[in-house]
Amino acid sequence: MAATDDIWRSYRRPRVVMREHLARARSEPRALVFLLLALTVIFIGQWPRLSRLAYQMPDQPMVGLMMGTLLALLAMIPVFYALAALGHLGAKLVGGQGSWYGARVALFWALLAVSPLMLLQGLVAGFIGAGPQLALVSGLVFIVFVVFWMAGLRVAEFETEGS
Repeated sequence: MAATDDIWRSYRRPRVVMREHLARARSEPRALVFLLLALTVIFIGQWPRLSRLAYQMPDQPMVGLMMGTLLALLAMIPVFYALAALGHLGAKLVGGQGSWYGARVALFWALLAVSPLMLLQGLVAGFIGAGPQLALVSGLVFIVFVVFWMAGLRVAEFETEGS
């Protein structure tokens, strides 16, 4: 099934989608692709905000802002791997039996599944700017991300056998 279909299905039944991803053959490249696709969509979602910044600060060229954002997102890749490891270790503390791989897939899929909301957040940041609207959308993005991640981690750690 296409990733876009799985993303939309995740908004209704995130645990079912995670079970399907974990039922496939273990594939580190697939997990990495989830992360890279999520970072790509998040990067694209930042363009309206960066355009607003470039307009407000003419001494900051748009290309420079985009390159800085891209490099910052790429620098976050090891942080996401560490965050997935922390999620796995936290689940182990409460009886989780999953694998490191399952924890990575849970986190990376949560990032990819929430990325359409990151596009909305970028539009709000670019067109409206800082304010209650951006705070509301940012809070929504965070809550949905946490729900997806915890649902995926629950499946990865408590509903599958570890390796």
